[in-house]
Amino acid sequence: MRATSPVPRQPPVDVWLLVFPDFLLLDATGPIQVFASANDEARDAGLPPPYRIHVIAAGGGAVASSAGVALVAEPLPRRRIGTGTLIVAGGSGAGLPSASTPAGNALLRWVARVGAAATRCCSVCTGAFVLARAGLLDGRRAVTHWQDVAALRAEHPAVRVQDDALHVKDGKFHTSAGISAGMDLALSLVEEDLGRACALAVAKRMVLFLKRPGGQRQFSSELLAQAQAEGVYGQLVAWLRPRLAQRIDVEQMAAACALSVRTLHRRLRDEAAVTPAQLLAQLRLELACDLLERPNTSVKQAARKCGYGSEYNLRRAFVARLGVLPSEYRARFG
Repeated sequence: MRATSPVPRQPPVDVWLLVFPDFLLLDATGPIQVFASANDEARDAGLPPPYRIHVIAAGGGAVASSAGVALVAEPLPRRRIGTGTLIVAGGSGAGLPSASTPAGNALLRWVARVGAAATRCCSVCTGAFVLARAGLLDGRRAVTHWQDVAALRAEHPAVRVQDDALHVKDGKFHTSAGISAGMDLALSLVEEDLGRACALAVAKRMVLFLKRPGGQRQFSSELLAQAQAEGVYGQLVAWLRPRLAQRIDVEQMAAACALSVRTLHRRLRDEAAVTPAQLLAQLRLELACDLLERPNTSVKQAARKCGYGSEYNLRRAFVARLGVLPSEYRARFG
């Protein structure tokens, strides 16, 4: 007897994935494969596919990715896609649509009109810049690749840019972090549409985690410290880690590196695009996350061991940086 599939029967959802020259290949193909795998699950159960997938671009035709591999795209749909999901891929700065050219301005007007009307409007990686340039993210929480957070914040101060979340949902707008996080976002949309059992089946088929929830971190400063072990960044990280529960000011950090405060700021900015205060906050947050992932660690204990001083301060840091409460993080990863 055939096993019952976890895929529910529902009207198909149109997924419109927007690409442009020099888009990042996995930003597009990763989400596409997630939705295609959901269709495979449905077909195995004798059900119609729940998704209709469209790759679209201004003018249509073959669009080359930054990897040199091209996807064949449909022209931008003229009709409204009010019941569909729009996903904007990311790409290099040169390829991102900009209002500085007539073609870019026309595409941004299309994104603004269609994104406002779509059931869901999403971005992968630096695709968040496209949504922001179209005016769709003003006053909303959003995320992009960690290397581009500062640029997104500087270019669009009205956007509430999150520092280190994998993906963020604010109303119908979903933004995700760098590259592979687009698959996490797509899995979350499958779960939203078809339920957790179907998302689990898709993740299993693709040999993925079900999802790394939006509140999980994009990267660890430990990786950057290892890459820059000879620099001031790595030196300061090594000094800070055993002292995170203590009160620490920038004068102490500068003295530990035998530098003036001004020189410390400049060196950290050049090496890692962070200030001393940002680095300290980042390390404390990472330690809090690590502690909350361990069994039997309370939010209060984590706050004390990381130098936050109180649960209130820890909650503020988690909401501001990851978009979740510490208790929610512990429930997901503990």
